[in-house]
Amino acid sequence: MAAATPVAGTAGEEALGRRGLVIEIWLLLGVSLGMSGLFAFIRYIGAVTSGPVRGQVALLNGSAAPGRPWLDLALQLAGLLNAIVPAFLAVYLLSRHGGGARVIGLDRRRPGRDLAFGAALAAAVGGIGLGFYLLAWHSGANLTVAPSGLPDVWWRIPVLLGSALQNAVTEEVIVAGYLLVRLRELGWGDRRALAASALLRGSYHLYQGLGGFFGNVAMGLLFGRIFQRRGRVVPLVVAHTLIDSVAFVGYVLLAGSVSWLPTPG
Repeated sequence: MAAATPVAGTAGEEALGRRGLVIEIWLLLGVSLGMSGLFAFIRYIGAVTSGPVRGQVALLNGSAAPGRPWLDLALQLAGLLNAIVPAFLAVYLLSRHGGGARVIGLDRRRPGRDLAFGAALAAAVGGIGLGFYLLAWHSGANLTVAPSGLPDVWWRIPVLLGSALQNAVTEEVIVAGYLLVRLRELGWGDRRALAASALLRGSYHLYQGLGGFFGNVAMGLLFGRIFQRRGRVVPLVVAHTLIDSVAFVGYVLLAGSVSWLPTPG
């Protein structure tokens, strides 16, 4: 792809041409959620070729050192840090060209409104998402999702909450914020950019099965459109954190106690 005229930044920012933008996007996705999408696709092919997918398990938060709780905790915390660094990298790249954190609404300008809107969004999306998962699982299109396989120790709930926050920050900053801003700079229309963002979100959930893929594509279309209209990722981070927190902690509390919640056989 031939380089275009560099896009001028604000004072203190580097000018970045079209070729530079494309390379930057691919490299960031290559060390984060884009690579996760590739691994998820390979895992899905492995699941499909191993037999009925409903009988297989997608473990979201598993033990890193069974039987060694302190080592396990250290590895869990290191894993969370490793997974959230790409979000910080995305913000850094935006600060070099594109306006920084403020251009994606990653700030504290409207905390009350962001929290309220995020909570309302979580309440609406969370219930629909659970229903869609149960439908997909009963249809045989989804693996059995086990949000937690952590041992019953004092740090289990805090780590699960930290995992929910890490997922939310990484995904919303990169997929809803950074990517949509960069694609706009490349001249993509809102619909085309929204479709790309939603498909990326679905891709790295494909390891859960087709239900996980399509459910997250739908979530990506909704969250991406909200970002395009509001220009803020904070309410999306709030909503995503609440959704995952309820899913992770709720699974720990309810697994094996209620008949409607699928658990590993």
